[in-house]
Amino acid sequence: MNQKWSAGTYDADMAFVSGFGQSLIDLLNPQPGEQIIDYGCGTGDLAAAIAERGAAVTGIDASPEMLAAARAKYPDLTWVLADGQRYRAAAPADAVFSNAALHWLPDAEGAASSIAASLRHGGRLVAEFGAAGNIASVTAALPRAFAAAGRQGQAVLPWYFPSVGEYTSLLERCGLSVELALCYDRPTPLSGGEAGFRGWLNTFADGILSVLTPAEREQVLVFMERELHAQLYQDGRWVMDYRRLRIAARKV
Repeated sequence: MNQKWSAGTYDADMAFVSGFGQSLIDLLNPQPGEQIIDYGCGTGDLAAAIAERGAAVTGIDASPEMLAAARAKYPDLTWVLADGQRYRAAAPADAVFSNAALHWLPDAEGAASSIAASLRHGGRLVAEFGAAGNIASVTAALPRAFAAAGRQGQAVLPWYFPSVGEYTSLLERCGLSVELALCYDRPTPLSGGEAGFRGWLNTFADGILSVLTPAEREQVLVFMERELHAQLYQDGRWVMDYRRLRIAARKV
């Protein structure tokens, strides 16, 4: 799967990602002088918001395009191209923060081990990402859309959406004591009116769709819009069936 990111489109059309992350910063409660790593920092807006509270922030991401945008916007912060499933911080951090990123790391044990190894003893993890049942409408419909386009069995879904029990057990195995684990529904409106869902698919399912020819891709997009319109289109806009897992844990 070849997931590509367009930083400009992401910032313009998917601003809700960082918008919903603001309350997560309050849970993190960064302190002046703390060393904090933003796992999956994207274009850097939340890392910059953490830095405004006096912390020294390092943003890591696996997308060169996202990091280039982050560097352009916030040149005074530290940005590192890294795989969050393998990354080890040069020096243990006081905290790891992650918003809407950990569900992109299918090696969940590798990611949790990476986070634990990058924290000092007593250091904390604050994260939010997709939970079991997140975008259930999309994960159910995409295989049917591929089949309708003659690509039966070729819709490879890249996301990791765990249950509370699954993920808290994983963190505990990696040496993190879980202090908060909250799973909740978060219906998320999209901008762009009728075209909003297509834009969401072209952004977040680009890797899945990348195996298709342009004609097949269009066929899949039309199928998805038609199939899910009654379920997800409300009052002139698409509303995604997001379900989130919010975590606070500490390295023991």
